[in-house]
Parts: sequence; structure tokens; C-alpha cells
Amino acid sequence: MVKAIRIFFKFLSAIIALAMVVVGIVLGLAVYFNSPPEKTPFPVEEGMRLEKDGDLFIEVRDGESASSVGRRLETAGVIRNRYFWYLLFRLDNEQIKTGSYKFELPASQMKIRSILIGGEQILVKVTIPEGVTLKKTAAILEEAGICGAEKFLAASSSKEILDAYHVPGQTMEGYLFPDTYLFPLGYPASKVVQTMADTFFLRLESISPGAGSISSSELNTRVIIASIVEREYRVPEEAALMAGVFFNRLRIGMALQSCATVVYVITEIQGKPHPEQLFNRDLEIRDPYNTYLRPGLPPGPISAPGETALKAAFYPSSTDYLYFRLVDLSTGRHYFSRTLDDHIQAGSLYVKGR
Repeated sequence: MVKAIRIFFKFLSAIIALAMVVVGIVLGLAVYFNSPPEKTPFPVEEGMRLEKDGDLFIEVRDGESASSVGRRLETAGVIRNRYFWYLLFRLDNEQIKTGSYKFELPASQMKIRSILIGGEQILVKVTIPEGVTLKKTAAILEEAGICGAEKFLAASSSKEILDAYHVPGQTMEGYLFPDTYLFPLGYPASKVVQTMADTFFLRLESISPGAGSISSSELNTRVIIASIVEREYRVPEEAALMAGVFFNRLRIGMALQSCATVVYVITEIQGKPHPEQLFNRDLEIRDPYNTYLRPGLPPGPISAPGETALKAAFYPSSTDYLYFRLVDLSTGRHYFSRTLDDHIQAGSLYVKGR
């Protein structure tokens, strides 16, 4: 009996010793394969490059698997072994997130994996100025590498998005708030549009509490007026006066006669350069957006109104003014008048600069 026990313990000791050796080997291999290669990486594939600061930029494509990313990293010399990379992902079945990433090299496989499954993407700061149109916004986003211009315009015309925000027009023109945003590179255009629209309605609620509860038709009227005021005013304190003029004209059935709508026709519909000055021939362009020929509101907003213009549209000045005219190019000040005679005497017809 004693002899049997001794044999058992010897056998157990041998098993434990073997297990420790195996564990030691496994841990050693894990440490080795997890550590970065000693050689300098040489990324040659599309969507991967070394930055000037030595960091690695990598784009994880939509629908790309962890296996595909591991193969690319091994080929580039960023990781030692793609099979260890596969094993890491099989242990807990975590998914790599689509997007653009940058991380400091050298980096362990576990560190790289943590970044890619955590979605710690590169964020690009982009500023959308007040008064820009959807087309100009699309160009800004594409230049920044956030999303393609055509995809942005398509998302801005998506019926699903328009219905979600109860926008009655054909596009989200006027309903995407001009602001500074942080977006990942290669961000889906639909998410860009939704982020900007969410910002618009949040800011609108702070400007006019309860604005979200008015009818979509009434809101659209306010947004259209705000978009016109945005392209007309240069001195903030005049914005509400301009809005008051436009509402006075709507009330009596008078044409809005906004230079900004004519400029919109020339630049956005006809695709011509922004004019420095308008002439009579410009005011006679036949288009639904030309508010010199067509009474009432244009078919939709003509720009992205900022906070000042939106405040003006929701809180217009109560006056009996029916006209205003730019009288000082250097300061951007306008002359407001009640009669056409006063308006004619105020000076030449100018438009707001680019």
C-alpha cells in the first residue's frame, strides 16, 4: 500500500512538472509572439501607412474580419505571427470595429487588439461654417476624409432620414447645424447627417424651447427665413430686423425679394461663381428660388442657419419695415425703410460677400 502511494505521488509529481514545463513553454511563446518584431515595419498595402511621427495608420474596412487584419499586420511586419493574433480573437470572440486607427509603434498584439476592438478611432476636427449649403458641406467633409461628397448628398436626401426628422422638403438643407465636429475618418455619411441634424434640433430647443413641438410646416417656414437671413446679415443686431421685414412681406403677400435667393440660384442651381454684385438681368432669372419673381417662400432653405439667424427667425423684430439695403460695404450695415422711395434713395444694390 505504501509503495503504491509512493508510486502515485511520483507519477503526480512528474505530471505536475510536465505541466509546469508545458505552461512555461506556452507562456514563453505567448510573450514572444505578443511582443512586436524587432525589424522596422514596412506597410505596403492600401489602407495602411507609417506616419511621419512613426505611428502606424490602419483603416479597417467595412465588414473586414480579424483574420484579414491579422494577415495585413503580419505582412507589414507589425506583428510576429498572425496565428497568435487569430487565437486572441478566438478566446473571447470580440469583434474588430470598422474605422481608421493610429497607434504608436512598436506595440504588442494585445495592445493593438485592444485599440481595434475598443473603437479608439482617429477623430478629425471639421468646421462647417454658418451659411454654407449642402453641396459646400459635402465638399468640406470629403476634403477632410470623413465621407464622400456624393454619399453625403445622397444621405441628405434619404427619405428615411427626412421622415425621421419630419423634414417636409427633398433634402436636409437648412436642418444640419453649422458647427465644429469631431468625426472618425471614413465615417458613414448617414451617421454624419444624423449627428448634424441631432445637433440642429438640440440647439433649436435651447434657442426656442418648445420649437420641436410646432408643426413641421411652421418649423420649415422659420428655417427657410433663418437660412435667408443667414445669407443676408453681416451685423448680428440687424438679423432680427431682417427677419421682421421678411415676415412683414409674407403677411401682406409681397415678394421677399432677397438677393441671397438669387445668389443661391446662380451658385447652387446654375453652378456659376458667386457674384460680387447683382444686376437686373440676375433678378429676372426664372427659377422657383428667385424670390424677386416668385412671391412667398422659396421651395426650401438656402443655407445652414446658425444661432443668430435662427434666433432672428423665431424672435423677429416687430417693426413696420418692408425694405432694407446694404449701405456700407466695410461694416456690412443696412438701411431699413418703410417705403419704396426711401429704399431707392438708400444706394446701390449689393449682395453679401462669399
